[in-house]
Amino acid sequence: MSGVDFDVVRSRNLAGEVVVRLGVVLLDEYLEFLAGRCRANTVLAAAYDLKVFFTVVGKPVAEVSTADVFAFMTAQRGGRPDGGSGGGSGGLRLAGEPVGGTGAGGVSARTLRRRLSSVSGLFSFLHARGDVVVNPVPRGLPTRRERGRPGQGVPLVRVGRTLPQVLSPSQVDVLNRSLRSHRDRAMVAAMVLGGLRRCEVLGLRLEDLRFGQRRVFIAEGKGGHQRLIPVSGTFFTAVAAYLDTERPPGLRTERVFVALKGPRRGMPLSAAGLDEILDGARRRAGLERATCHQLRHTCLTRLREAGMALEAVQAQAGHASIESTRIYLHLADDWLAGQYRTAAEAIDAQLLNDPLNDPLPDGSPGDRGPALVGLPSGRAAGFGPGAGDRR
Repeated sequence: MSGVDFDVVRSRNLAGEVVVRLGVVLLDEYLEFLAGRCRANTVLAAAYDLKVFFTVVGKPVAEVSTADVFAFMTAQRGGRPDGGSGGGSGGLRLAGEPVGGTGAGGVSARTLRRRLSSVSGLFSFLHARGDVVVNPVPRGLPTRRERGRPGQGVPLVRVGRTLPQVLSPSQVDVLNRSLRSHRDRAMVAAMVLGGLRRCEVLGLRLEDLRFGQRRVFIAEGKGGHQRLIPVSGTFFTAVAAYLDTERPPGLRTERVFVALKGPRRGMPLSAAGLDEILDGARRRAGLERATCHQLRHTCLTRLREAGMALEAVQAQAGHASIESTRIYLHLADDWLAGQYRTAAEAIDAQLLNDPLNDPLPDGSPGDRGPALVGLPSGRAAGFGPGAGDRR
């Protein structure tokens, strides 16, 4: 199998659904299985990941070994032209993907982890069907603690947790002034005031807009989860103006946001179209970066800074786990600073009231140092004479 033997082909079935194929039986059967449980964009991303992997490895599916997986990782990190397993372009990177590997042309650790996840999903599917004996993608590297604590191995790819960037209020104002239509202002408001994802904005239907309640029903949330969330009146004002003056009448689609010009006029707006609109507004505003996800992060950060409970932010964002929401505790500087000031004031008050800090009988200030917080003396903390008797 080589990179010229197959390619990612998209088509539509009789129901109008997007069908993704690679031209290899085992891979196409997996993509068909994946389409029954994931979004079309997820299936498309998996197809490209598999194309990259087998282009680099250059082997049939049944002949892939764990050594090939490690060689693929090395090639992807360093951008080397050969992964050491007879493959082709080891540094193969799709358009728009970030560069962040150990080499000059290597892909980022996040991209590598996603590709390994796609490959592992393929072989897990084939192993369950009996097409392969074992999944060649290891779950991690074993350590000395593995025997006593199963599942505590070292992950194949370490990805640092970085804080997402958010826009300041002035940057949001400049961006809004650079938008050229009510439709564009409504879409940006949905993300920066409602915290919607890009796919959720594009998936909105006319029936999902609850003007009287100032709420939006998300019918196609991430992971298939639905939610009903409040959104600022600014969004509904922009949507109403768009529906009254810009959206072509008599359309067959129920999608709220459609293309307003060109050959796709009246058809649902695509992700690429929304990105193009936002990129143009960003350039006109003179901003270095303003992505859809950055607008969502900005909304959720501001909500947390304004005192919204973490559980409420989780519900607004549509996070399945509150661990995904905790990142906004770190982005909200006022929250962290307030928590630190409260704790510091309590510590200072405790130290000031500690007897060890009282003046000595001769009137000189005490120089024996403060006691440990919450402990009456050094001996109680396990220091000083007699402390070793309890060990």
